[in-house]
Amino acid sequence: MMTTQKCRPHGRLLLLSALALTSTTLTLQAQNPLTLRLNENTVSILNADHPLLRYRYENVPFKPYLKELYTPAGLNILRDAPHDHLHHHALMFAIAVDGVNFWEEQNAPGRQQHIALNNLVIPKIENQFSAAFAETLAWKNPKNGDLLLVETRQIEARLLPDEKVTLLSWQSTFTLPPGKDRATLSGSHYFGLGVRFLTSMDGTGSFLNAAEAEAKIVRGTEQLLRADWCAYSAPANSKPVTLALFDHPDNPRHPATFFTMTKPFSYLAATLNLSEKPLVHRRPLPLTLRYGIALWDGPREKTAIDQLYRRWTSLPRPVRPVMTMPPKK
Repeated sequence: MMTTQKCRPHGRLLLLSALALTSTTLTLQAQNPLTLRLNENTVSILNADHPLLRYRYENVPFKPYLKELYTPAGLNILRDAPHDHLHHHALMFAIAVDGVNFWEEQNAPGRQQHIALNNLVIPKIENQFSAAFAETLAWKNPKNGDLLLVETRQIEARLLPDEKVTLLSWQSTFTLPPGKDRATLSGSHYFGLGVRFLTSMDGTGSFLNAAEAEAKIVRGTEQLLRADWCAYSAPANSKPVTLALFDHPDNPRHPATFFTMTKPFSYLAATLNLSEKPLVHRRPLPLTLRYGIALWDGPREKTAIDQLYRRWTSLPRPVRPVMTMPPKK
């Protein structure tokens, strides 16, 4: 049974520990139309009772992921676990770590184990409403149970009063567990933050990017290109939509290498080009990756996407989440 908990804002921020919650709704009592809803498997963000996103953190095969993402008009554009690639979980982040494959879900794949939802926040920052949550994940080797990486993943939705767009930030901060001095990140040319679209969007749309550079053809329709952002426009159940992935200038290897394809299905991923050059993460500094996801109803021109990208890069970041270390093996 769903229980609703209304909480008063603490200063400019509203904080709620999620460690002991099972089914709760969190909202400001006045002004903020955003709501965070938490149950035993899913975190949802709603705008005036209309869903913006649903994120699965528990009861998942091998990794948590963003299961649903809605346009301002209410269209979900993501597809989860299609029959041709069961490991394609809507919008997900996965790579290989120390030779353990966290992307494909066969032959002893790595597991991103949910440890905790560290906090949920509904702040008002510079007259903009947002809602965010953070999750601690343990990246584990299934063969021996070794902890390879600890990730703090933070997802934020932000309302822009002057533009109808679903705007998210996805930030993953990786640290090494005690006793581990380095981790090697690698993988195929499409490993990274990837998006699998609705069937109606397969092969029916077009890609656009900030660089306007010639892409490198990998095979068939698979291409790689470096740019600040890359977007895909296609009809979602006969209604045109546009989704863009943004790469933050502070990310390593910026601008990102984007992977695109249109046949036999459409796919978009922001990658670190790990297939050509693995990345070695060493102590003591954390490795932080920050991406933006923008979703519009209808087509968008390059100028409009570029303007939002530049605006997104200047947005203040949400409250830094609390780190919860996973238990020892």
